[in-house]
Amino acid sequence: MSAERTAPHLAHRAKRRRDVVTPEGIALPFTVASRSARAGALILDLTIMLVAAIGVTLTVIWVAGGLFEGDFAEQSGAGEFVAVFWILFWFLLWNGYFMVLEMGPRGATFGKRAAGIRVAARNGGRLTPEAVVARNLLRDIELFLPLVLLINASSGAMGLAGIAAATWFLVFVLFPFFNRDALRAGDLIAGTWVVEAPRAALAGALSAEGAAREGASALTGAEYRFGDAELSIYGEYELQTLERVLRDNKAETLESVHEAICRKIGWNPGRGDERAFLEAFYAQLRARLEGDMRFGKRKADKFS
Repeated sequence: MSAERTAPHLAHRAKRRRDVVTPEGIALPFTVASRSARAGALILDLTIMLVAAIGVTLTVIWVAGGLFEGDFAEQSGAGEFVAVFWILFWFLLWNGYFMVLEMGPRGATFGKRAAGIRVAARNGGRLTPEAVVARNLLRDIELFLPLVLLINASSGAMGLAGIAAATWFLVFVLFPFFNRDALRAGDLIAGTWVVEAPRAALAGALSAEGAAREGASALTGAEYRFGDAELSIYGEYELQTLERVLRDNKAETLESVHEAICRKIGWNPGRGDERAFLEAFYAQLRARLEGDMRFGKRKADKFS
């Protein structure tokens, strides 16, 4: 009964599975985020921004309230200063919130994190700042400019301009429904997409499986110990990618990643113990990155 209930959901999720070949030649599986998850994340992000804006506005009014007790000229100058401050704040919030968070190691805003999704490059490579800036700048053209025009045209006074605004709005809002990867126009321009970012705790899974418990392979008995120089070639982005590869546990992908890492660190890639090697590398890389973070050092990716 349970299988019957979940089958449509799994079938729908299977349709969103994609395999991407990275610039290193490694095939990685991704699951494209659903349109509902993206919409929910956007609504949550806008809610967070609105609450922040209201909080700052009330704080400014409370702090600057005394400035309006002078004569008219003083009130006008103080009012202009407060207005400029508020506009700058909203500009930085509106543009900085999405860009700064999506440029971070998680590639996601708070809304996307809550929805379990993140932004990624469609070619499997690094998510660049240029791509993040491009996809977010286009949001104004896609959504908010036509929405403002549409709201102003609600009285019917704008005539054909109102119809044009409604058409503009609908074209961009419905755009994700007319392509299989649910891309918005901003994703298309920037070469990005939004994919699922599972929250499963890999450390527990690895420990339970024990394929490389404490660096020793349960299959061959080989011990895998990596030095600082070998672990320093990768950062948090590569750690997340390796975590995803281990979770998916596809033999072909494991072999490709194993060979790529061995080539990178100068090891001789053997055969038959790929998972143990990768689990050991993952565990030691993670421990190294976490140790650095305790001292205030972060390595976002291999380019850092």
